Amino acid sequence: MPAPSPLKTPSLLQQLQWVADPVSYMEKAAQEYPDIFMANVIGFGNDLVFVNHPQAVQEILTNDRKTFFAAGKENKLLHPLVGNYSTFMLDGDRHRKRRQLVMPSFHGDRMRSYGELITQITETVWSQLPTDQPFTTRNATQDISLQVILQTVFGVCEGERSQQLRKQLVLIADLFRSPLTTSFLFFPFLQKDLGAWSPWGKFLRDRQQVDQLIYAEIAERRQQNHRDRIDILSLLMSAEDEAGNPMTDQELRDELMTLLLAGYETTATSIAWALYLIQKHPEVREKLLQELDTLGDSPDPMSIFRLPYLTAVCNETLRIYPVVMLTFPRIVQEPVELLGYSLEPGTAVGGCIYLVHRREDLYPEPKQFKPERFLERQFSPYEFIPFGGGVRRCMGEALAIFEMKLVLATILSSYELALVDDKPEVPRRRGVTLAPGRGVNMVITGKRSPQESSLSMATN
Repeated sequence: MPAPSPLKTPSLLQQLQWVADPVSYMEKAAQEYPDIFMANVIGFGNDLVFVNHPQAVQEILTNDRKTFFAAGKENKLLHPLVGNYSTFMLDGDRHRKRRQLVMPSFHGDRMRSYGELITQITETVWSQLPTDQPFTTRNATQDISLQVILQTVFGVCEGERSQQLRKQLVLIADLFRSPLTTSFLFFPFLQKDLGAWSPWGKFLRDRQQVDQLIYAEIAERRQQNHRDRIDILSLLMSAEDEAGNPMTDQELRDELMTLLLAGYETTATSIAWALYLIQKHPEVREKLLQELDTLGDSPDPMSIFRLPYLTAVCNETLRIYPVVMLTFPRIVQEPVELLGYSLEPGTAVGGCIYLVHRREDLYPEPKQFKPERFLERQFSPYEFIPFGGGVRRCMGEALAIFEMKLVLATILSSYELALVDDKPEVPRRRGVTLAPGRGVNMVITGKRSPQESSLSMATN
């Protein structure tokens, strides 16, 4: 039984293509190997088996404790950002227990309390944008998403520390906004501190300032001991392991950085993509507005969350432009067959989210934006996987979808928007994610009439 076919492109060229233009790299490979292929991409040891078939993705994600092991060390690419004690870097029992600790923050009554917060922040940010003047949508959605994550994770919304934290986190995220600067994450030999003006030197100093702010917040909270707070930091600080030990300051810092960076960059990008696609397709926008108007004068956030067409629009956005390209890699633990190919122990495998979402046999006319496809059939968790799966499935999925729906509903029901030009937005690498290359340039052309914008007023 053969091993998966390796791409014929020389290794160094593959690595450069993967960093500089991952979309072309994946699409070209899939033309030759539509289901599975061996790639040499930087960041995953030597070789990574890209799996693009739902059946194989299911086998990997449902056997990811025994046959395919989700080792934390395989996520070393993210280590400079999140540290040793992040959920990303843990595995086995330590990983499972940390997830159990954090997950309740993204469900139930806590989500309801976040709903009003998301709507309020969206309205505030959007009301400060100029009318009839171009703005970059992704910057605005990043501002919304960062404020949401700071308040839900930290429980801070005002004061000097909050402002400083917002500023420093944006600086860190923006440092990896292009393939060129992202290469510092992929190629460790570039990670040299050559002073404050060097890219890596600047990153280290920005990270140090963020760390100082986080540790100051932790120290202040330990003195206050507010048991009634519902933010995630308070939840983590009150948790104890089996021996009765609380999380250390460094463990708290690493988990907070994970939630902050994973939570706001990705959601901001998805909302920007959705606004772009909705504006490019007037018939979708009209159908969406009609659905929003059915809620009447006093819709609550959970009513918005349950709207079927809004859900379909969000799902189709995440299908056509998934923010993350791959599931977290798994390491083969024992000889195994996958789609008729032999995989030896030690082989790294990953489900390719981008290519699964572009399969013509699953999604006819895969490059077309068609929200209706999510109303016409139910896709399995291995056919539609924007948040990954198995033991490494995104913990913040529920909050991300909730935020995406409420932000879109608030903006579309209150504002008339237009794209600045007809140039298409194409996905470009931004750190370890894909984002709109130009950031989606839009303009506010006016406000919807009072009857039309009842939704916004009712949820504020």
